[in-house]
Amino acid sequence: MSEDILNLSALQLDALREIGNVGAGNSATALSQIIDRKIDMAVPRVSIMPLGDVPDVVGGPDVMVVGVFLRVYGLAPGSILFLLPRKSAFYLADMLMGRKHGFTESLSSMDESALMEIGNILAGAYLNALSHFTKLTLLPSIPALAMDMAGAILSVVLIQLGQMGDHALVIETEFTTDADGVKGHFFLIPDPGSLNTILTAIGVKE
Repeated sequence: MSEDILNLSALQLDALREIGNVGAGNSATALSQIIDRKIDMAVPRVSIMPLGDVPDVVGGPDVMVVGVFLRVYGLAPGSILFLLPRKSAFYLADMLMGRKHGFTESLSSMDESALMEIGNILAGAYLNALSHFTKLTLLPSIPALAMDMAGAILSVVLIQLGQMGDHALVIETEFTTDADGVKGHFFLIPDPGSLNTILTAIGVKE
């Protein structure tokens, strides 16, 4: 399975990037409406990387982050991970709960629920776009939230993917608000077996 990932063509990667672009655009719009603030979105990066390298994208395995994790069910299962640096998570919690910026120093259960709901909305918006492209039904699981080092949170994904190979296709998008605001990384990691399904559905299976 892992070899299928390593042999993707430039055309296939471009097609996946375009799906990422539309999915991330939907997610950014949804987030922007919730927090009533403009969201800037980087062009999604599509890369094939060893699973152990994914934490480097957010600054290294020892960086403290808040992660919202969901499994994707349906004909193309996978994982979604929304990672926020701890400071961004506190900032976002203050915005969502209508508090003054800088108030939050640890997450209450209500803050965690609000952040999980954000993860849920982002994932739903992303999967709606992916479903539109592929005509596949894709459903997110109930989100789980953890605050830990990026490497520890990623180990959750490693456990999910561990049976399927040591590389992952990662569609990664960065969201930012103002200079002092929220910065987050959104990862879509299809299970290796899902790649053929997605590529066939969008007509770029070679």
